[in-house]
Formats: sequence, structure tokens, C-alpha cells
Amino acid sequence: MKKISDILSEIRPEYDFAGSSDFFEDGYLDSFDLITLVAALDKEYHMKIKGTDIVPEHFCNLEEIRKLMKGYGVENDI
Repeated sequence: MKKISDILSEIRPEYDFAGSSDFFEDGYLDSFDLITLVAALDKEYHMKIKGTDIVPEHFCNLEEIRKLMKGYGVENDI
């Protein structure tokens, strides 16, 4: 999950995302950051995350993001 961690660090370099179980509850990400993250993941993995999947529950921690990406067929180099 190094790439996802790197993307998150580019969005909010002041936070250690590995130490959080809920990025939104902990105040690490807000709705604007979520859209920025989705755009970065779409670009990095040459994919398009469906609007119905763009909900905080799918992006609240590294494991949930990994699960979402796996659902889109991205299993390596996450």
C-alpha cells in the first residue's frame, strides 16, 4: 500500500495515515481531499471509480482503499 500512502502524503503531508483507522473522523481528510484522492487514484491506475463508490466509507483507511481498488481489479503495486 506504499503507492496509496504516497498519494495520501502528497494530499496531506502533515499527517501519518498509517496510524489512523478513520481518516475522516480523525480530521485527516475532508470532502475536497476525497475528490482529490479519487482523481489521483484514477490517474495513477488508469481507471474510473464510479460515483456510487465515492463515499467516505470506502476511503476511511488504507485497508478500505485497498479493498475498493481490489474490486476494480487493482491488486499489485498498491
